[in-house]
Amino acid sequence: MTKDLMVRLEVQCLLDLYIDVIDNDRLEEWPALFVEDCLYEIIPRENEDMGLPAPVMRCDNQRMLRDRVISLRNANIFSPQTYRHFLSGLVIQSVSDAEIAFTSNYLVINSNQAGQSFVYQTGRYLGGLVVTAEGWRFSRLRCIFETSRVQTLLAIPI
Repeated sequence: MTKDLMVRLEVQCLLDLYIDVIDNDRLEEWPALFVEDCLYEIIPRENEDMGLPAPVMRCDNQRMLRDRVISLRNANIFSPQTYRHFLSGLVIQSVSDAEIAFTSNYLVINSNQAGQSFVYQTGRYLGGLVVTAEGWRFSRLRCIFETSRVQTLLAIPI
């Protein structure tokens, strides 16, 4: 029981750091939460359920994540937005010496410059963590969204 609780706490701590980095616009820190050979995807639930490999975004290593942040800061043009993530339903699926697999529900609220807030996206994370010299890091994080469409430019990580 104590070991199970510690695993859950470690996963929750990394998820909390992940959303803190995104929600507080410290995106340059975001790639460091992943191992070098990682997978990050944002994919509609329909595609996931039908086995269609068509994500909205796919990065298959940490360098691609860094490039994504550089692009956000220097090349992409989009209205300033802020996110607030809310997580629930964390389930530890498996634990081995090599990896922890988990799922968690997410809700992202988007606030714009006009002061309006709305549900931007809902879905679930399917993730894997591995231990590194720096602590736990994502080996994969798949964001499977249930919202029927992306309402604005998907610029900021989910």
